[in-house]
Amino acid sequence: MQIVSTIKEVREIVKEWKKQDLSVGYVPTMGYLHEGHASLIKAARKGNEKVVVSIFVNPMQFGPTEDLASYPRDLEKDARLCEAEGVDLIFHPEPEEMYDESFCSFTDINGLSNALCGLSRPIHFRGVCTVLNKFFNIIQPDRAYFGQKDAQQAAIVKQFVKDLNIPVEIIRCPIIREEDGLAKSSRNTYLSQEERQAALCLSKAIFLGQDMVKNGETDAKKVTEAMIGRIKEEPMADIEYVKAVNGLTMQDVSVIKAPTLVAMAVRIGSTRLIDNFVVE
Repeated sequence: MQIVSTIKEVREIVKEWKKQDLSVGYVPTMGYLHEGHASLIKAARKGNEKVVVSIFVNPMQFGPTEDLASYPRDLEKDARLCEAEGVDLIFHPEPEEMYDESFCSFTDINGLSNALCGLSRPIHFRGVCTVLNKFFNIIQPDRAYFGQKDAQQAAIVKQFVKDLNIPVEIIRCPIIREEDGLAKSSRNTYLSQEERQAALCLSKAIFLGQDMVKNGETDAKKVTEAMIGRIKEEPMADIEYVKAVNGLTMQDVSVIKAPTLVAMAVRIGSTRLIDNFVVE
């Protein structure tokens, strides 16, 4: 496994792979890798001959009051996980490598980014799309792998890749959960022991909503209101949103049917957590 920090190095390595007609799978991350990231790497390893993981805490997708400076970082630990999972190349650039002083170009998307997380994080998805557009151009992967936990992000990336005719297949992989149900997230490390226990209200609400839909409930308002009620049983929880939307357009729906995304964002203390389930 190689670890490189410059665009030039990545391009030279991938160019050699392409000469050999080797397929390339790509997993974009911000580091502090966990079992959720490992599941994406496993999928990339299974579907491709070479696997690239980027580790880059992208400053462009953080708002001025968000956790850019405190976002957890541990390259040595990340490298051990990547090597164990058979990653061929880690691309770990500095911000200056991705955005030089003259940088002034952006990849934006309308509609899909104006709902759910986009309402409270207005610059977030422009930053995500811009950096991913750069990574797709640098790495030129055949396939890129995203977790279902970030369902809105995956939908947005799938749309901008289609709109801009970028030749990469976007593959979504299931949410990976802790044994007690909490969705795996690098931000879980922010939680105190008491907050960690309180955070279970998210997955409890998700499982409640899933059970209601499995039992035949199709009224989106009834499902989301029941989920909100379950979250409100936890005093430490501060709900940002719990919504049922079309999984392709991110627009609110009143009837739950495929492809509905039921998603939430909840703050536990100062930590913002997200979770969701999809009706296929």
